[in-house]
Amino acid sequence: MNKRSPFPVRLRSTVLVFLTHNMALPVLKLVRRPQPFPYSKEELQAFPEHTIGKELLAFLEQRNLQLLPHYAKHDIKHILLEYDTTDEGEVCLQCFMLGNRHLSFPVLATVLYGILTMPEYWSRFRKAFARGRRSMPIANLDWMGILKDDTRILINKINSHENTPA
Repeated sequence: MNKRSPFPVRLRSTVLVFLTHNMALPVLKLVRRPQPFPYSKEELQAFPEHTIGKELLAFLEQRNLQLLPHYAKHDIKHILLEYDTTDEGEVCLQCFMLGNRHLSFPVLATVLYGILTMPEYWSRFRKAFARGRRSMPIANLDWMGILKDDTRILINKINSHENTPA
């Protein structure tokens, strides 16, 4: 996002970050009791090239993000679905998940927020939803088990279902 964004766009972005990082993440940690991420940055650095684990580290470093123990699964989704961490990318990721038949409060809240506040991206949100419908289900992937898998192979596997009818 441009640093000289108009006030409403900056406000929209600030609200989205607040809702996801300051409200949803703490609540989800209490409700879901997610499995803590088993690797440190140093351990990810030792992963083979082109693996999801190694690319997770690069993804975080390129964006100057921290490795959050209960948020790594979300960052892996960004990598596998190839949506950036922009406001648009966050909502596209959740539209994909909704289309992929994953219903949860964070998914529904983010999609609704995006639809209400980001009309300029509606066509991209629809495409992400449709892509989620056509893609293989990903909600039940073994997120920690795939870290040593080749990223490109898994992306292709997810996308290979896109040519089949929903």
